[in-house]
Amino acid sequence: MRAPEMLFLFSLVAAMRTVMRVRGMAVQLTIIGMLVAAVTAAPEFPIAKPGCRDRCGNVSIPYPFGTGPGCYLDKPFLITCNHTFSPPKAFLETSAINVTEITLEGKLHIEQFIAKDCYNASGKTDNNIPSLTLSDFIISDADNMFVSIGCDTVASLRGNLKEAGSNENEYEVGCTSSCNSLKYVPNDTCSGIGCCQTSLAKGVDDFNISVTSKTDHSGILDFSPCSYAFIIEEKRFNFSKSYFKDLENVDKLPMVVDWSIGKNSCAKVKTNTSACQGNSTCYDPDNGNGYLCRCRAGYRGNPYLSNGCLDIDECTDASVKHNCSHICTNLLGNYTCSCPKGYRGDGRKNSEGCNRRRSLVIQIVVGTGGGLTSLLMGITWLFWGYKKWKLLKLKERFFRQNGGLMLEQHLSRREGPVIETTKIFTAEELEKATCKYHESRILGHGGFGTVYKGTLTDGRIVAIKKSKTIDQSQIEQFINEVVVLYQINHRNVVKLLGCCLETEVPLLVYEYVANGTLFDHIHDRSKVSAFTWEIRLKIASETAGVLSYLHSTASMQIIHRDVKSTNILLNNSYTAKVSDFGTSRLVPLDQDELSTMVQGTLGYLDPEYLHTSQLTDKSDVYSFGVVLMELLTGMKVISFDRPEGERNLSAYFLCALKEDRLIHILQDCMVNQDNMRQVKEVANIARKCVRIRGEERPSMKEVAMELEGLRTSAKYPWTNDESYIEETEYLLGKSMEIVGFEEMAGTSAGYHSLQNHLMQSLGGGR
Repeated sequence: MRAPEMLFLFSLVAAMRTVMRVRGMAVQLTIIGMLVAAVTAAPEFPIAKPGCRDRCGNVSIPYPFGTGPGCYLDKPFLITCNHTFSPPKAFLETSAINVTEITLEGKLHIEQFIAKDCYNASGKTDNNIPSLTLSDFIISDADNMFVSIGCDTVASLRGNLKEAGSNENEYEVGCTSSCNSLKYVPNDTCSGIGCCQTSLAKGVDDFNISVTSKTDHSGILDFSPCSYAFIIEEKRFNFSKSYFKDLENVDKLPMVVDWSIGKNSCAKVKTNTSACQGNSTCYDPDNGNGYLCRCRAGYRGNPYLSNGCLDIDECTDASVKHNCSHICTNLLGNYTCSCPKGYRGDGRKNSEGCNRRRSLVIQIVVGTGGGLTSLLMGITWLFWGYKKWKLLKLKERFFRQNGGLMLEQHLSRREGPVIETTKIFTAEELEKATCKYHESRILGHGGFGTVYKGTLTDGRIVAIKKSKTIDQSQIEQFINEVVVLYQINHRNVVKLLGCCLETEVPLLVYEYVANGTLFDHIHDRSKVSAFTWEIRLKIASETAGVLSYLHSTASMQIIHRDVKSTNILLNNSYTAKVSDFGTSRLVPLDQDELSTMVQGTLGYLDPEYLHTSQLTDKSDVYSFGVVLMELLTGMKVISFDRPEGERNLSAYFLCALKEDRLIHILQDCMVNQDNMRQVKEVANIARKCVRIRGEERPSMKEVAMELEGLRTSAKYPWTNDESYIEETEYLLGKSMEIVGFEEMAGTSAGYHSLQNHLMQSLGGGR
């Protein structure tokens, strides 16, 4: 509390002594408390000269501004308070410039007219060209911007730049915006479509705004009848399409003016004792000439008044957070911290603080406790060190057990791209990539494990397969197959990036494919409408190309053995990525077929392979033919919701072809007159792929060439094979009851290599 306030309070207390003689003590204390509160609640820091008004309506008027003689610095700082308004309004000097706020940081908030150019069907209805001239102040370039709004608007701002030591220079800036529909005008963004904005130059002290149109808003009168242009405070402007009509009823918008005192900088007025007196300092404004004042640190008030900057009591002022932990003592312009008796330290929260002085007994207890703590920490460190050593030994055992040494030997004997692209990951890398296999990272579950989404340290997003079981008897075969998979370098195959062998079961790391599976896009009604024939034909062609590559181009023939729509992944551009080689087999160059335990998926399984257990590349051809039928019809390959004769898609499709009912079973959203020929040719390819005898089926290379030809030319001459599928009823016969299919379609019967367990399909997109 300042000295004048203290004197006033003491006089009030003295005046109450008479009251104290005749009234009860409780009443006396209550009245004194109310008087103290009234004094302390009074304004602490005056903003106007003594005897001068410091408000006009809702606007505070700090000196050097004022409303009467002797209350302002000089003419530019005169504020005229007009009481004909309720509440009264403040105007700069005797002008019509309405002042809404004045800050001691050199900002003057005013309202300024909008330039308008409006039309209706009869012609121009309104044209307003505002201007503004400031004698000593500058339009703020940091707080304002020039804006034009309208769908047929050409606006310009002309003014003068005031530069120190030189004459004023002419200044002009323009803004154009156009549009022919509200559809393309974005909300909350002044991007040039219906709205244009630009920054202002420094030193502008007057301006004229003009706005015109090119075509008198012809064709857009219903939603944009006017063109507008204005300078506005940037933080008060957020563009909206509603401005096209709402601004018709608005005359003024907020703008900010930079004010300063005089023409000379601080360097020139530092010898002038009337500039920034007392506990204040001088600084130069960012825009314009002259100087400004601010209170020194630890002081607050109006730096333009004599002794206007008063000391802040940092210890009691709620707006100032002091740094003392116990005792705070106010000083002029600062404060100091100290500790109470029996404590030591500097009393500051971010430093030593205050600590109680310890006795000898306490020191002994603390010392003993510290020694025991150190001993316990040492034992704990040794225990964790031992656990870490055991973990390293366990990882080494798993690495050897999972064929790590064998894999390293295979990779060291190979050259070129295999060495460059393969990687053996550590368990820590994959734990970090998946947030320790957090459930939020799960992409899908399957019979043999879980797929997680992970992010490697280099930023790559990957899919990580973590299996549940392991078969130690076929580790060598697994390693050989992994090495071969590393060699598959095809844009339409999900790339195997590496593996981790330090865990109980190996982990496989694949590239991440973001757009789900082909199955999702065929059978999800929300996605079918966007899944056009062209996209389906592209996916079919790319998938056939991959299988052709695996069968005839890879260094050793690879039979996928589980071709189905859930194992064909799609990226964001609908590029096919064949995945899940968990049941695949490698065929030596001198063999045409392999004898294996039957594996596959119900509905896609080759019936010849099912009966003979002889796996050939034609088994993949059959499964691909079923995928083509799925692409054409949008039906699931096995569905117990359909009538008995239609449950197996392959048999139902062949029957429809034989009875010339193809058009009735195609998915409606993709068929039209332009692509019907292509659809029929793809249906014919599918029919040939699912012939009962494998030797009668085409090779995947032939299928891929036919599909690619269809993609590149709608008029490509194809050979129409009119022969009908043999033994159609074979697929529906009693020897293939659904129970039998289910027993033989399980992925756990048969080939028990470690690769089966690690790479089994999880039925979802990575």
